[in-house]
Amino acid sequence: MKNLSPIRRGSLVETAIDSLRQAIQQGEWQIGQRLPVEAELAESLGVSRNTIREAVRVLAHVGMLETRQGDGTYVRSTRDPGESLRRIGRSRLRDQLEVRIMLEAEAAGLAARRRTASDIERMTEALDQRARAGDNLEQRIAHDEAFHHTLVEAAHNPALLELYRYFAQSVAETIQRTEQEADLPEPSQEDHELLLAAIRQQNPDKAAVLARALLKPSLAALEEPQS
Repeated sequence: MKNLSPIRRGSLVETAIDSLRQAIQQGEWQIGQRLPVEAELAESLGVSRNTIREAVRVLAHVGMLETRQGDGTYVRSTRDPGESLRRIGRSRLRDQLEVRIMLEAEAAGLAARRRTASDIERMTEALDQRARAGDNLEQRIAHDEAFHHTLVEAAHNPALLELYRYFAQSVAETIQRTEQEADLPEPSQEDHELLLAAIRQQNPDKAAVLARALLKPSLAALEEPQS
C-alpha cells in the first residue's frame, strides 16, 4: 500500500485517521472497493488493531467508509465532509460571501414560490426580533442568522437545506463580520424587510435579486484593491 506511511508520533488514532483519509483521497482504494483487513492495515501503519478499528469507525461516521457486518469495510466517498468544512472555514471571507449569496439567492427564489403561512410567520418573527435587538450586537446577529435559516427552510428543498446547514458556520462568520467590521457595509433592517416582502408576495425573481443585493455591497468592499 504505497500511500500508507507508518505512524511515528502524535495521537495514534488521529494520525491513523489522517493517513487513511489521505490514502483514500489519493486513490489507494476506489469507491466501492474493500479495504484490507484490520491486521494488514495495522501492520502497514505500525499501530494496534484497536487504533485501526477506532479510525475506521470515525471515517465511517463521516461517510467516507462503510462497514458491512461480516463482509468488511468499503470506501463510500473520497471526500471527508468535516475536512471540507474546515477548509471552507479557512477560506477568504470574499469566497464565503460568494457562496452564501449563491445559496441564499436560490433559496429566496424557491421560498417565494413555496413558502407557507407558517414560514412567513417565522421569518417575520425573526426580523421583528432583529429590529428589537437594537444595538445589542449579539442578539441582532442571532436573530439575523435565524431569519436566513428560516428563509432557506421555506424553500422546502431538503438537499439545499442540508447544504446550507453544512455551510452554516461560514454563514455565521460572514454575518458576524459584516455586523462587526466598520469597513464592511451592514445589510439594513429595511433591506431584510424588502426581501421578506418579495417572498410574501410570491415574486421569485425579485426575491432572488434582493437576496443577492443584501450582501453585494460587502462583497464589493472586499473586492476593492488594497492600497
